[in-house]
Amino acid sequence: MQWPWRRRKVVVVVVVLRKLLTCAICVIALMGLLSVRVHVFPSSKVSDLTDPYKLPTVTQQHELNYQKLSAEKKWTQELTPPHLSKEQAPPHLSKAPLSSHKLNGANGSLDFEKLWKQPSNRDFVPCVQPGSNYTAPDESRGYLLVHTNGGLNQMRAGICDMVAVARIINATLVVPELDKRSFWQDTSNFSDVFDEDHFINALANDVNVIKKLPKDLSSATKVVMHFRSWSGLEYYRDEIASLWEEFQVIRAAKSDSRLANNHLPPDIQKLRCRACYEALRFSPKIEAMGKLLVDRMRAYGPFIALHLRYEKDMLAFSGCTHGLSDVEAEELRTIRENTAYWKIKDINATEQRSRGYCPLTPTEVGIFLTGLGYPSNTPIYIAAGEIYGGDTHMADLRSRYPILMSKEKLASVEELEPFTNHASQMAALDYIVSVESDVFIPSYSGNMARAVEGHRRFLGHRKTISPDRKALVRLFDKIEKGLLMEGRKVSNRISEIHKKLQGSPRRRRGPVSGTKGMDRFRSEEAFYVNPLPDCLCKRVSGNVNASTAMTNGMIPMTTELSWPPAPSDGNRVGWGGAGRIFAPRSLTIASQFLLDS
Repeated sequence: MQWPWRRRKVVVVVVVLRKLLTCAICVIALMGLLSVRVHVFPSSKVSDLTDPYKLPTVTQQHELNYQKLSAEKKWTQELTPPHLSKEQAPPHLSKAPLSSHKLNGANGSLDFEKLWKQPSNRDFVPCVQPGSNYTAPDESRGYLLVHTNGGLNQMRAGICDMVAVARIINATLVVPELDKRSFWQDTSNFSDVFDEDHFINALANDVNVIKKLPKDLSSATKVVMHFRSWSGLEYYRDEIASLWEEFQVIRAAKSDSRLANNHLPPDIQKLRCRACYEALRFSPKIEAMGKLLVDRMRAYGPFIALHLRYEKDMLAFSGCTHGLSDVEAEELRTIRENTAYWKIKDINATEQRSRGYCPLTPTEVGIFLTGLGYPSNTPIYIAAGEIYGGDTHMADLRSRYPILMSKEKLASVEELEPFTNHASQMAALDYIVSVESDVFIPSYSGNMARAVEGHRRFLGHRKTISPDRKALVRLFDKIEKGLLMEGRKVSNRISEIHKKLQGSPRRRRGPVSGTKGMDRFRSEEAFYVNPLPDCLCKRVSGNVNASTAMTNGMIPMTTELSWPPAPSDGNRVGWGGAGRIFAPRSLTIASQFLLDS
């Protein structure tokens, strides 16, 4: 009669043991999971993220002090825009640092360092201080009014040139008027885009600058002049300066390309660089927003800034229609026909492209980046306005490189609201990110591309890959016709073509051989595209005699640098002026230059 009781006792013991075993297994599993989580998230800050697709916060919030705004607002902005898709999220859950990865490109396994390595600057550093005989500005003989023309970067170059012209003709420069009548119809004033007070103060030892023409001269007789393009010192000293005998106010109707690129006195050339890279910096609100965009892109690791010049105005102006539908091509032709100040109306699109005069299409850019070896997880910032055709023309590029970001994706509508509908201010944001990127690639050599290239050269020859469009078109056509397949052969060819087109130091190119007259000046490389040798000197060791270190009198050498100048307000380093406002990644010295027209 005792057996049933014993059997029940055994059953109870077995059940208890099973429960204990189950609990033990659960505890072990839980401990394992916790250990993995601690390993992946070593920082308590990261584990606080509630949205797994948010950008990781470098600091949880950025306080942007928009000084000089009428209402003195303080905006608290997060580094984590909430509207990013899973594909656009940065790789912050990676098991190993990105820098230790091998990235697989078309050439096989390409080392991370090779893709992002900067070209050697060969010890060239900025040297923009004037010579020992340079004096304070002479007594003003009159006032120079300037009406700039073109997009942001065209206006920037013109402003810097007019600073030099004011010095040459002993004029007081009135803060220039920005172009409000061009294609972009931007109503921004100088102080909306640039730091007006800094501009005036930074040039105090070079040129007298005032905000407005004195009231007693508002009704004075003015002479309106279209200064001759690419003019030298004699033209301004002889022809223009003679106008002071009759007029107190000279108005420059245009500012673009009014000063020669070469054969100007060294102090004038250095003044152009001081104006461009020191005095003409962006307004505080643009600087702050630009910094925020750079920080958000940095969350993805090293990134490419791609100036994708595939907007409606560019395609209409250039007559480039490859890859477009007949309806789209006709729309662009109509725009060109109806834009009075675009002189050339009848354009052969095929011939334009074969000569390398057309911007690369988004599809072609994808082939190009793949050929260079950049893998599909490469973060890319699109520095551009609205891409013509939108997603229709971006699909191929996005399929290759899904992490395509822009200011509109990195920032919320509310954050961008102060800049929206102001083309120059929006372009300034793209400019900041482009200059600060690890690699800059323009799809077209327009004003923006040339300005960024020159600025990056000035800041230490940062990696800038300039596509050889004429050579690339021949490859793309063979691929399109099925005569050539993407792969190692195409990749090797693309890499070889661009081996020496990555921003290494070189002297500014002179005119094309055989050109004459205005074509000769037009064929020269623009001053702001490459400030070497005028504003970049080669550092030499202290025991080398400077007089014997001169290289045929062409490339100045220096043993000491008085650069950068100290920030004027003590608490922020001006981005468009003396240095970056960002945490330095390498030797940083100063800042800016030509939006495409």
